Amino acid sequence: NSNIMILGESGTGKDVFAQAIHNASARRGKPFIDLNCGALPRDLVESELFGYADGAFTGSRRGGKMGFFEQAHRGTLFLDEISEIPINFQGKLLRALQERQIRRIGDDKVVDVDTRIIAATNRNLRQMVIDHEFRQDLLYRLDVLKVYIPPLRERTADILPLFSYFLNKYNNKFGKDIA
Repeated sequence: NSNIMILGESGTGKDVFAQAIHNASARRGKPFIDLNCGALPRDLVESELFGYADGAFTGSRRGGKMGFFEQAHRGTLFLDEISEIPINFQGKLLRALQERQIRRIGDDKVVDVDTRIIAATNRNLRQMVIDHEFRQDLLYRLDVLKVYIPPLRERTADILPLFSYFLNKYNNKFGKDIA
């Protein structure tokens, strides 16, 4: 149930590991929301994570919009590339994690959320803290359990089992029998 930080180089399968953690947890029957923080435009981070109320801003959806925290209620919110969250939003994210509550943009009511966070990055967050690019208190809140996924070049014993797995998968998918 704790927040988890997954560290590893690009391409090591951090997203697959996050999904596996969710599937093996007591939250497995609840939503798993996968969000790439690096793909979010900086000015939309808050509205995407917390949602917004009806009429909160020009062009907003009628009736408002539920954010990813609410969508992941009782489940898991996977924040991939957490290092890309803007520093000016990190305080609001920290507060949501501490209080287990969010407030949609333009709304005056608070919504309780029971959302477990799995965050992932390929960057050195401790160095980012030193460089004032990432909040230390947010790092401590996210880094409750740490999982490091080494690159495949450091775990060569996995190459043949992975090769066999994918060979079988694609043989079945395409009706082939390549040995």
